[in-house]
Amino acid sequence: MARLRYWKIDQWITDPIAAQREVLQDLITHAQHTEIGRRYGFHEIFRVCDFKKRVPIHEYDDLKPYIERLMNGEQNLLWDTPVYWFAKSSGTTSEKSKFIPVTEESLENTHYQGAKDVLTLYYQSHPESDLLTGKGLVIGGSHQINAINEDSHYGDLSAVLLQNTPFWSTWIRTPELSIALMDEWESKIESLAESTINENVTSISGVPTWTLVLIKRLLQMKGVSTLKEVWPNFELYIHGGVSFTPYREQFQKLMGADINYLEMYNASEGFFAAQDNPHEDGMLLYLNHGIFYEFMPVEEYGSQNPQTVGLKDVTIGKNYAPVISTNGGLWRYLLGDTIQFTSLIPYRIKVSGRLKHYINAFGEEVIVDNTDKAIAVATQKTNSIVSDYTAAPVYFSDNSNGAHEWLIEFEQNPENLAHFTYELDCALKSLNSDYEAKRHKDIALRMPLVHALKQGTFNEWLRCKGKLGGQHKVPRLSNDRKFIDEIIAIHNK
Repeated sequence: MARLRYWKIDQWITDPIAAQREVLQDLITHAQHTEIGRRYGFHEIFRVCDFKKRVPIHEYDDLKPYIERLMNGEQNLLWDTPVYWFAKSSGTTSEKSKFIPVTEESLENTHYQGAKDVLTLYYQSHPESDLLTGKGLVIGGSHQINAINEDSHYGDLSAVLLQNTPFWSTWIRTPELSIALMDEWESKIESLAESTINENVTSISGVPTWTLVLIKRLLQMKGVSTLKEVWPNFELYIHGGVSFTPYREQFQKLMGADINYLEMYNASEGFFAAQDNPHEDGMLLYLNHGIFYEFMPVEEYGSQNPQTVGLKDVTIGKNYAPVISTNGGLWRYLLGDTIQFTSLIPYRIKVSGRLKHYINAFGEEVIVDNTDKAIAVATQKTNSIVSDYTAAPVYFSDNSNGAHEWLIEFEQNPENLAHFTYELDCALKSLNSDYEAKRHKDIALRMPLVHALKQGTFNEWLRCKGKLGGQHKVPRLSNDRKFIDEIIAIHNK
């Protein structure tokens, strides 16, 4: 079935603009008699330009009053079918939780169809694969399902998806649901390892940090040095959530043989893209999965009337913030990520960072894509391995000019931290001309300050925040020093 699906994917790859126009019309038709549809006159919208004129761009707090009413049992507010599920999502730098409505349509036509199309794309590029002869290990879901009222429930996205999957999915997935939904992550890793070590696992899906922890525990239990000695038929690692660039070398060392890697881009709000070609930089943008896309140039963020462009007007290499309208009832919703197009035929993207995760304290405009690549260069040149990192600015003082302060957990320490710092700085200069200009003769920025943290420091900080496990992660970059000072305090204990 996965192989047979490709001809449908090829249709929207071939005519992407028409596919997106059809998606928008379907969304508007569904919601025209809802409260938000009546408010913005959806019944009179027939063109994209009319939609953009009538409906303002929303952030979560703009839609929050509707969502709170949905959670209290009201219906027909943002979407015309009942909403009984909510995906709880929280940003690492925010104490607030977001509750994203999950409709039957977003489950079936966006999340599940998106996941199935990952397999379709994989089989298209690897027709000899035996992936489905074994089981896929899913590392996700850090919260139990919670009842809001008699009808409605919430949990993190993977928990909601697992709770609603058809019974037959257990034949191709491991572990059992009770383990997959465990909340305490140290115990969960142990249970995952014990329950899957003797399974025929052919793939893993999960964020790199927790996947590495699990793999190392499996190797320890088996007394072996590579994952292929645990699971001989293992062939695919599916990753997302953070850039894989700093982790690739660690994975290759632990595998014991060449395997395939596939990146996907999904979130509580929808399933957006997946890698369709292992030799291409970027993920194929999903254009027929219940989501209509607009793209806001990042410089428009915060302006009085931010402008967006459609697919036909995007350019390669420019930073955009996706604005989405979805079959989950999100309308012109600012997702918060930043992306770049890597290809226009077909439309492929890569995630470059977050709208609020960057360093621009001195006009250097450093984004996560820059720092991930610089870390990869520095580790290669110093024969080191980085587990995780974060950075924030040190502002001007009476005695010195500014700098970037880096906190890094090393899996394998460099022989000389000063050499690592030098290579990191050189790589950033080569990747970002604004950073290079600010570093010129140390006029605005002096050499980075790099600290090697004790292993486990980041996890301890996440634990203190109640965010250990699942999709929660340390913010890569910020102009705000609050969280970096908290991490330093934990390290110094």
